Amino acid sequence: MEINRNALIVGASSGIGWELARLLHARGYRCCVAARRLGRLRTLQQALGGQTLARELDINDAGCAMQVCEALIEEMGGLDLVVIASGVGDINPALSWSTEALCIQTNVTGFAAVANVAIRHFENSGRGHLVGISSIAALRGSKSAPAYSASKAFMSNYLEGLRQRVSRFGDAIAVTDVRPGFVDTAMAKGENQFWVTPADRAASQIADAIEARRAVVYVSRRWRLIAWLLKFVPEAIYRRL
Repeated sequence: MEINRNALIVGASSGIGWELARLLHARGYRCCVAARRLGRLRTLQQALGGQTLARELDINDAGCAMQVCEALIEEMGGLDLVVIASGVGDINPALSWSTEALCIQTNVTGFAAVANVAIRHFENSGRGHLVGISSIAALRGSKSAPAYSASKAFMSNYLEGLRQRVSRFGDAIAVTDVRPGFVDTAMAKGENQFWVTPADRAASQIADAIEARRAVVYVSRRWRLIAWLLKFVPEAIYRRL
């Protein structure tokens, strides 16, 4: 198989990131998988074989994460695709600050730091594709996980802002906001989950959206209906759900 596209998947040690790395490799990408758990990445690297790279990257240390990404761009001779799948989220009815702070540090500061490096690289090279894994939770606040929903709203808005920024490049630079519903990963917490999508199926839909260079995609697709409802449900009703 001819390899002519370089991809960095941040947060590839489990869940959607892991499955997406497998699919992108199968579709002809030379992948670098990055996350905190290097041992898990080594397992994935061995499974993919070929020219796959594995690098330790802690998105919670924004400065270090940016340095790792910049070094990888140099090592790989440029990147065509950057997927940011790292994230945390916990139900936090006690409003524990340590839980809120970690969520903000990871999903806001860490995410923005990596996205910043990616977009500046794409602008310099005149082409590329940034993908961020946000959430359906970005659409409304959450009484049980306020920082999580707020951080995902930041991600979606940041991605939209970056999409506006690179619009002068036409179709050469794409920015995709992926908004999953419930996916069968360790991130899926809480009761009354429905329409739970297997991680491999979610990754397949995301890979298709990447190829189509879509701006916003809901995973699974049926969550577009929930998104529409969430936008119009009055707060007085929504808080009782």
